Amino acid sequence: MTPQYLTIIDGAVAVDVSTRGRLEFTGPDAASFLHALVTNDVEGLAPGRGCYAAWLTPQGRMITDLRLFRTEEGVSAEVPAGMGAELAARFDQLIFAEDVRVSDVTDSTGATLVFGGQAAETVARTVGGDAARVAALPMLGHMTVGDVCIARVDDTDLPTFMAWQKKPSGGFSTSRHEEKPPDGFFAELLEALRIKAGRPKFGVDMTTETIPLEAGLLDRAISQTKGCYVGQEVIIRILHRGGGRVAKRLVTMVCDEGVSTAPSPGTTLQVDDRDAGTVTSAATDPDTGRAIALGYVHRDNAVVGGRVRLASGGAAEITALAG
Repeated sequence: MTPQYLTIIDGAVAVDVSTRGRLEFTGPDAASFLHALVTNDVEGLAPGRGCYAAWLTPQGRMITDLRLFRTEEGVSAEVPAGMGAELAARFDQLIFAEDVRVSDVTDSTGATLVFGGQAAETVARTVGGDAARVAALPMLGHMTVGDVCIARVDDTDLPTFMAWQKKPSGGFSTSRHEEKPPDGFFAELLEALRIKAGRPKFGVDMTTETIPLEAGLLDRAISQTKGCYVGQEVIIRILHRGGGRVAKRLVTMVCDEGVSTAPSPGTTLQVDDRDAGTVTSAATDPDTGRAIALGYVHRDNAVVGGRVRLASGGAAEITALAG
């Protein structure tokens, strides 16, 4: 366990995530417009609440994932890095009679992710808010203090909050370390904690060829009670006719101690000397020092406690189904 990680357990760290895309949907039809397109229930959200969702093609493949936050004015959305302008244009092309406007506000806003044992206190202290209110936010619940929107998010298994600033401003005051870590250390730590939490990243662990059920997004991103959305027929057919079975499944793996470095994305996974899947992302667990990874394996091998061999050498144990 690194000294910096020990400090984070009792403190907090801030990482600039402004490269992630941010969209604003405004107008009285903003929620209903999105509700008809994405996999989760947007109309059922009260202002101050949010949901995670996917936007699919008619064939059930992913266009993107997105976090949606209901506001008094409409809906704010966080989308993958580099996709803000493209997605805003695609959404805009689908507006017909609806009273809704979509804007890409990525360049005019900033975003910071704060995680650690004292994340709520750190966010509150920085923006002048109430720490108890911040700590009490439900998952994807959000509140505004001044010109900063604060949302509770699940990027890591530690308490984690996103601060979305209307105008980029000063940084967050976080834990002090006796020895300054190298540049990029905390961004790498965030990536390792994402993998450890089993949270797939679009463009890395999910692509435009991914069916969200393969990535384990059923419980987090898909409402089974809402009305129609694009790609619903494929999802329903898999769930009700196929028993939810997909060809492959995203899993979290912990490599054996003999694996000295995290496997590279694309590393082949084998079971009984047969190719059974592929690593999509990997890192070193800052808590244990063991290599950890996300990857897809054939559905028959996607079993907690199952073993896979790495074509690059060594083996790993499946510890959870990711999602």
